[in-house]
Amino acid sequence: MRPNDEIAGRYRLEVLAGRGPMSEVWRAHDATLGRTVALKVLAPTADLERFRREARAVASLSHEHVVRVFDYGEDEVGPFMALEWLPGGTLEERLRGRALPGAVTGQIATAIASGLAHLHERGLVHRDVKPANILFDAENRAKLADFGLARSTDGPGALTEAGTVLGTAAYISPEQAAGIAATPASDVYSFGVLLFRMLTGALPFVTGDALALMDMHRNRPAPTVASVNPAADPALAALADSALAKDPAARPADGAALLAALGLAPTEVMPTAATAATRVLTPAVTRTRSRGAALAIAAALVLLAAVGGLVAWAVTRPPAATPPGAVSTSAKTQQTVPFVVQTHQSPHKPKPPKAHPPPKPKPPPEHQRPSGHRHGPHRPHPHRT
Repeated sequence: MRPNDEIAGRYRLEVLAGRGPMSEVWRAHDATLGRTVALKVLAPTADLERFRREARAVASLSHEHVVRVFDYGEDEVGPFMALEWLPGGTLEERLRGRALPGAVTGQIATAIASGLAHLHERGLVHRDVKPANILFDAENRAKLADFGLARSTDGPGALTEAGTVLGTAAYISPEQAAGIAATPASDVYSFGVLLFRMLTGALPFVTGDALALMDMHRNRPAPTVASVNPAADPALAALADSALAKDPAARPADGAALLAALGLAPTEVMPTAATAATRVLTPAVTRTRSRGAALAIAAALVLLAAVGGLVAWAVTRPPAATPPGAVSTSAKTQQTVPFVVQTHQSPHKPKPPKAHPPPKPKPPPEHQRPSGHRHGPHRPHPHRT
């Protein structure tokens, strides 16, 4: 392959970024979406199933500290993956013969632990954590890359390569060096070697013989960080020392345990590419208490509103329905006046005396009656005033 070659009618090769026994990686231009990608093309003699497994592993992940895959295909030049282009170089390039400042080391260690926690939570083991597989994007965020050795921790394929040494000798865990299946704790050991190097500028074991180097990782205790660099950050040094334990059970169990040792938790790291740095949210316990307090306050407000509504209703409620009684009919309005039965005499409203019919006049004696009038007493004419 050469610059300006086109892959799958879409990707135009620009610059060869790296070459290994398994693949070539090119910086390429995606003509369809108009963006720069890292195009990884499998070598003709490489393991196709392993390449497909890598594509599936990366595609199942979505985290700000894990490289993203955009596309997979098989062209006449061979199978390829279009990955996120990370122009910031590798951690290997930044570690050439020197230790990193404590603050920088802590930031990179947190990013790697966060990415590993995401992998382990989804049942994956990287199996090849090393500085060359830690890349940086344009915003200087560290990202886990190269999942060619990644494998599920369960399922039928989990133990198919037991007895086979896989990984890079300088960063290999004791169990991997012994041909035992890797676990998340194996990634933790490789993280410990990497952290040791960031803090000291050196590796815990050095020899020119790969087999002798693997034997050191299996059997020789690692030096402490403080014995190599007494000025190293004590908390980070303690984490590196614990991660380099020979017994997997004596190490932090996985990426989440590494984050906990760094004072974080997996749920507190926001997996968004728009975040310039790791953001720490309020711990889960605080959120739970705050949520309970908020619910209590809300319930109290609802209760107060209900009481206030009852008081307002009692004050402003309309008069009770009037039974058959008196009706006031003024010129402007007509309203029913409640009829109240008085059971006792009010002290300020005396009860009017009961009206009695006027007594009937007694007829005059017979000898006093006028002659010819037998109709009773005289009554005035109704129209006379």
